[in-house]
Amino acid sequence: MNRRQILLSALGLPLLARTAAAQDAAGLAPALMPQEVTVDPAVLPGQIFVIPDDFHLYHILTPGRAMRYGVAVGAEGRDFKGEAIIERKEEWPSWRPTDEMIARDPERYEQYADGMPGGPDNPLGARALYLYEDGVDTYYRIHGTNDPSSIGRSVSNGCIRMRNEDAIELFDRVMLGTPVTVF
Repeated sequence: MNRRQILLSALGLPLLARTAAAQDAAGLAPALMPQEVTVDPAVLPGQIFVIPDDFHLYHILTPGRAMRYGVAVGAEGRDFKGEAIIERKEEWPSWRPTDEMIARDPERYEQYADGMPGGPDNPLGARALYLYEDGVDTYYRIHGTNDPSSIGRSVSNGCIRMRNEDAIELFDRVMLGTPVTVF
């Protein structure tokens, strides 16, 4: 059993094969909507776990209980994996594509090289939680999105996207210093 399997079993989560979540005309699949779920009571409250293969983020609320949110994750090869700490939180954050994003797709991103102010058209959405490793910005975020149809897919440039209303709820619940583990 590897480290991922141990931690997932501690959460009480099955190891699921990657599947594209079905969406209907009314919105997201029910499994991607926020809901309070039971987890192993040994998992400490306050932590965040992201299971990209399952398109879910778990915020541990109390021993044995977590809030589960549907998320979009980074496309293959652009995703963050590991442990980080939330060291910055922003409401309606500004955004600038990374140099790598501009180099990879200049037609799409070069127009934003000087940045984009926060607001409803900004790809970071209503809220952003900034992930750091050893005090250094990873440039990965847990953030809202102006494209909720992306939830349940591997489409982003590496960040973890949530519906704006879910990002606002998580933003209000978590504190600076919250540990985040992405498998």
